Amino acid sequence: MAEFPVLVGKTYLVRTFGCQMNLHDSERVRGLLESCGCVEARNTADADIVVFMTCCVREHADTKLYGQATSLISAPEPPCGKRIVAIGGCIAQRDGATIRKHIPNANVVFGTSAIATLPALLQDAFSGDGKAVVADTREDYEGFSTDLPTKRDQPFRAWVPIMTGCNNFCTYCIVPHVRGRETSRPLEAIVRECEHLVDEGTREITLLGQNVNSYGRDLYGSPRFAQLLDCVCATGIERVRFTSSNPKDLNGEVIDAMARNQAVMPHLHLAVQSGSTRVLKAMNRTYTREQYLELARALREAMPELALSTDVIVGFPGEEEADFLDTLTLMCEVGFSSAYTFIYSRRPGTPAAKMVDNTPRKVIQRRFDCLAALVMRLSFDANQIDLHNTVEVLVEGTSKRNDDILVGHSRKNQTVHFALPEGDSAQSYIGKLVDVRVDQARTWYLSGTPMGNPR
Repeated sequence: MAEFPVLVGKTYLVRTFGCQMNLHDSERVRGLLESCGCVEARNTADADIVVFMTCCVREHADTKLYGQATSLISAPEPPCGKRIVAIGGCIAQRDGATIRKHIPNANVVFGTSAIATLPALLQDAFSGDGKAVVADTREDYEGFSTDLPTKRDQPFRAWVPIMTGCNNFCTYCIVPHVRGRETSRPLEAIVRECEHLVDEGTREITLLGQNVNSYGRDLYGSPRFAQLLDCVCATGIERVRFTSSNPKDLNGEVIDAMARNQAVMPHLHLAVQSGSTRVLKAMNRTYTREQYLELARALREAMPELALSTDVIVGFPGEEEADFLDTLTLMCEVGFSSAYTFIYSRRPGTPAAKMVDNTPRKVIQRRFDCLAALVMRLSFDANQIDLHNTVEVLVEGTSKRNDDILVGHSRKNQTVHFALPEGDSAQSYIGKLVDVRVDQARTWYLSGTPMGNPR
């Protein structure tokens, strides 16, 4: 705190866009600022410091950032009389100082590996003339952001990064260009962090990486993700999830480790992106439609109750109607429990950005709408499997609309609602595991009745 006296008592707010890695980075930003004496504000108007943790995977994220950040130009002055706008994350890594072309009020810019420099940058910004202070976004900072202080919204759940970067270079994806090459944390360091979290009372850990299945290749010469799962589960943690998984690196050893460890949740997000082998090749996904289907069969054979979710891109350059129909049939054959669907977003600097595509926008939109309707049906059908069954739920809080409704997630990552029993307090349930009998199974959630006491 004494090292950055200008920050003591300053109020801050962090706005986060994008993936789970950004959410984890935001927790570290909040912890770092509070370790310097800053206090979290209730809203933007009360914040002396507004930090945007950004994503550049799709164009919409850029537009959203530009709108929210520039709107602060006309906002009332904060309590200290000077508001500092800081831009971090992938857009900051990609654009550096040039980000001020779109956000003229940006005072601080720091890249994905420069989180630790934020207090010093903010100190300079408050002490200086208000012009942008930029970290060297290309410098390789030692260590992972997990070495920094953290402030989590939910002490019973934690993100644990196991690696950063990606070596896959899918033709549509900007991530390897802004997050860099795969760099794994030592297995022992990850396990120590998980042990510490268990000692603190954490119930659920999510292992993070751009491609977790290739974890350890850079350190040990071959992937060690299966071994890591065994070691993390041996810490006594009750729930383990992980993301993201690339099908090309999900091997039998990992499937076996998932199946034999009760703590590994029966849910896997396995991005397919397209059901057409021809389009997958153009995307540089390095697996075929048939290989993905075989992988799904192997997963279900090892874990019959496994819920599979996925990502799908519609309108990739050169996608024809037959390719799109291949995607629809693959979706049905796998029987996904949910899917994130996107219309292809051109990202400058990627190979796909140079690909010519003359498909009319209305055709792409029709395909997207058709896929979205199918995903709704598949999600509804998947939830019917648990109707009248009892599911274990980690309770995360109350509904935004009703304080008497508790909300959590099942082992298969389904959102579950149930009414707070009369006479009980919500706090006695939050962060606890509860068995819930499912009385209603809707498209996007389950609702039911708690059976027994929280534990």
